[in-house]
Amino acid sequence: MEFQEDIKNLMKVSLLASISLGYCYFVGKLIPKGFPRLLTIFPVILFFLSIPLLFNSVHLIGALSLCISWLANFKLILFAFEIGPLSAPSIPLSRFLSLACFPIEKSIPRKNLTHKSPYNYGIKALLLAIFLKVYHDHGDHIHPMIAWFFFSFSVYFFLDLLLTISSIVMEFLLGVKLDPQFDEPYLSTSLQDFWGRRWNVMVNRILYPTIYNPVRTLSARAIGHIWAPIPAILITFAVSGLMHELIFFYFTRERPTWDTMLFFCLHGVSLVMETTIKKFVNVKWSLPRHITAPLVVAFVLVTSYWLFFPELRRCKIAERAFEDYEAIAKMVTFVV
Repeated sequence: MEFQEDIKNLMKVSLLASISLGYCYFVGKLIPKGFPRLLTIFPVILFFLSIPLLFNSVHLIGALSLCISWLANFKLILFAFEIGPLSAPSIPLSRFLSLACFPIEKSIPRKNLTHKSPYNYGIKALLLAIFLKVYHDHGDHIHPMIAWFFFSFSVYFFLDLLLTISSIVMEFLLGVKLDPQFDEPYLSTSLQDFWGRRWNVMVNRILYPTIYNPVRTLSARAIGHIWAPIPAILITFAVSGLMHELIFFYFTRERPTWDTMLFFCLHGVSLVMETTIKKFVNVKWSLPRHITAPLVVAFVLVTSYWLFFPELRRCKIAERAFEDYEAIAKMVTFVV
């Protein structure tokens, strides 16, 4: 019953969100850029922050908190200052809505759309089924670190496949393609490669103009251009940590533990150390990928096991996800 109520709420929220974005669209034509426009659209930002609280499904909470409460709100903040994809000149309302609600940086002509090999996705689908089976049936009986390995890769495979399917649907309906969110992160040769180019790319793209660039510009005036990236990186990771804490709050509706914040701050500090060493140490050789990639993956897995996995277990993500699947199966059976 809860899942059916969530579906009803989703239809209502979709209508209200569309109306709210339409309001922002016309505000952009009437109110000059800057803080006056930001104040005018601020009620919409608050509304978007409240949307995930109307749902119980972990899938809907996760999708809405990322796409609406985080990405759409950050895009609206950029839009207030005439920056970002929503500020393209002569953008039609339909494109404004799609760019705001979905991880799309720009529209791509249909003829230029390309996809990874079906073989790639077939292997991931097979591994997803195997890993979920192992975690679901044996997760309580194996070492927690091994269980985390199966669960974390299951999450990655699931998100990659889900976003690929969503991209195909968006391409068919709107003629646009969702930006790729993952680029085989297990092949990362460094933390900079992992966070900057391979993992959750759209979040990186939205954090760069909203947080990293402004902080780096301000820091350059105070400490110079050489050191300016350091506070920019640290604050960007801190903001990402805060947004993840907000997402976990949507899941649990409980006081945050701040472990997730610590995870992102730790990775921010680690990335600063990595980039600083690269900048000031003249190294003319590098380790091969088959050595660096396992090291990067191991660091991410170990630190996330320490600080991220407990939060996911506290949210009972896996159990609630399977409840969603059972509810969907019942709805499909009822319809058929």
